[in-house]
Amino acid sequence: MDDAREEMGIDACLLAGRLMMEAGAETYRVDDTMTRMAATLDMEGADSFTTSTGIIFSPGGHRRVKLTSIRKRATDLEKIARVNAISRSLTSNEMTLEQAYAELKKVERGNFMFPFWLQVLAAAVASASFLILFGGDWENMPFAFVAGGIGFAISEKFHERTRVKFFSEFTGSAVIGLISLATVSAGLGSQLDIIVIASVMPLVPGLLITNAIRDLMAGHFMAGISKGAEAFLTAFAIGSGIALILSLQGVGM
Repeated sequence: MDDAREEMGIDACLLAGRLMMEAGAETYRVDDTMTRMAATLDMEGADSFTTSTGIIFSPGGHRRVKLTSIRKRATDLEKIARVNAISRSLTSNEMTLEQAYAELKKVERGNFMFPFWLQVLAAAVASASFLILFGGDWENMPFAFVAGGIGFAISEKFHERTRVKFFSEFTGSAVIGLISLATVSAGLGSQLDIIVIASVMPLVPGLLITNAIRDLMAGHFMAGISKGAEAFLTAFAIGSGIALILSLQGVGM
């Protein structure tokens, strides 16, 4: 393999790993994908060290080690599926290195998230559904629908502006608590606790918690602990926002 092709192979492996980590993939899956791609490209002895904030990739032999940083993290299963499909095509020789690298670049530039209005609608419907699941009364469904949708929308918009995840989730949960408290205080809603719990469910880091546990079980302790810490801080931010509103209720009384 000539130097230019070798450099492209290393960059392709790192790009695939970074895209998967940014989209919320498990650490062991990222390592496995990069290792399989490297083996197909004749990089014997290739290895990687992956964390939530960066990837160090060694192609093996006397080749130089390269690293890349993870600057953003989200949940994008479509992007993970596309990267996996490209890596499988490469490892089965259905796609050349040049084609695979070009496709990975397209995935990097692409936006596979659903429209924002559809995300908000999904969060609202999920909140209303969770209210029934938690034993709430049907007449409280509209309030969970509204609170969950507005809280999710505000959380996402604050995250776009501030890029501080925990502050945005704190703000979103505080708005949810405020709307829920207002509806109950006005005599429209009757189950404050269930409305609040159901409405914050779209903000709960369920995938992050699952990935943290799976990484720990797979032996990726650093990545698992860091993801667990992130999930804990997210849950703490959500709880703090709700606690702030409920404490104001106590002061008002």
